[in-house]
Amino acid sequence: MSLQEQMLEICAAAKLAGAKLACISGSTKDKALIALAAKLVERKDEIFKANAKDLQAAEEGGMDSARLDRLRITDAVIESMSTACKDVAAQSDPVGEIEGMTKRPNGLLIGRMRIPLGVILMIYESRPNVTIDSAILCLKAGNSIILRGGSEAIHSNLALAKILREALVENGLPESAAQVVPVTDREAVAILLKQEDSIDVAIPRGGEGLIRAVTEQAHMPVLKHYKGVCHAYVDEQADLPQALEIVYNGKVQRPGVCNALECLLVHRSVAEEFLPMVAEKLGKAGVTFKACPQSLPLLGSTAEPATDHDWGYEFHSLVLAVKVVDSMDEALEHIRKCGSNHTELICTRDHARAMRFLREADASLVLVNASSRFNDGGEVGLGAEIGISTSKLHAYGPMGVRELTSTKFVAFGDGQVRG
Repeated sequence: MSLQEQMLEICAAAKLAGAKLACISGSTKDKALIALAAKLVERKDEIFKANAKDLQAAEEGGMDSARLDRLRITDAVIESMSTACKDVAAQSDPVGEIEGMTKRPNGLLIGRMRIPLGVILMIYESRPNVTIDSAILCLKAGNSIILRGGSEAIHSNLALAKILREALVENGLPESAAQVVPVTDREAVAILLKQEDSIDVAIPRGGEGLIRAVTEQAHMPVLKHYKGVCHAYVDEQADLPQALEIVYNGKVQRPGVCNALECLLVHRSVAEEFLPMVAEKLGKAGVTFKACPQSLPLLGSTAEPATDHDWGYEFHSLVLAVKVVDSMDEALEHIRKCGSNHTELICTRDHARAMRFLREADASLVLVNASSRFNDGGEVGLGAEIGISTSKLHAYGPMGVRELTSTKFVAFGDGQVRG
């Protein structure tokens, strides 16, 4: 069988499975997710063995530490995937819900019924946990899914796919409702992205290069975010010790993820007090700074002058751009110019200023006095996420079960005809 034939077969099976899945009860789907949660823990040694092959190949290939961190499956990752299965199973099933029912003057009742999107193509890099998180969300929302992970995680993804298929079949769901593309040939992606008759939506998750390549090639709608350039603005009315902890957490906890902090904006009136605190605490954690002329002398020996390239750049490492601003207006203008619509936050004790920032900062999540790291499906109550959309259509922000459905109009009549 040629690669073209193999991909077309996967698409046909996904479309058929999606049609069946859309009619399956919520309780049946939940039963499969609970079974999967148990299997992931029971079969973790099998998963670790497969993951070890990927890690060895990645290390031998010179993969950087941030990407290795995303690739590695640990006990905590297993537990997180298992918990996500249970959390998603516990959510209400949106499929079939009728919303906004209104009565027209002619007596016709008009509403919207929530329905699956159809067949989802998920293209992603490094993180094997995306295989499970994406599959369970799509299954809960009545969608079938085709999963195409990066070549660096092929053994891990195939091991997870095997366990996933068993949970589906043993609990009455179509085996092809969640399929992992079993080849690493990049041509497979190019073929899949042309199958608009079979695939309803493509969702790329990874670096900006991957997302732009998918967007350029796709013949179907794409839900995407290109990068996560997240800013923290420390206002003149900020609680500085609290702000320091928020900035530290945003930059240091996991610097290689899309909701990590990349740029710190500090009001001039607090810069001389706050930035030496930042230099001390973050510097000890290995952070280096790309600093504007005003912040450079306040950030110590690990700071160097910022270039134009550093503003709006996603470092994915322990590097933080720092800029002193004269006002919130300047901070918001910098965010408009250099942000990526992902995550923005303000540290302030002034309610009016906080509310203004919430209104005017354009991002999928805007926070007051909290870390950028909370822009995550699990943290905002979705159980898990298939990705964070910064494109506003059809969703904005973390995408959970509800964001993986659409609506169609439905009408209830009693013999009405149009005159």
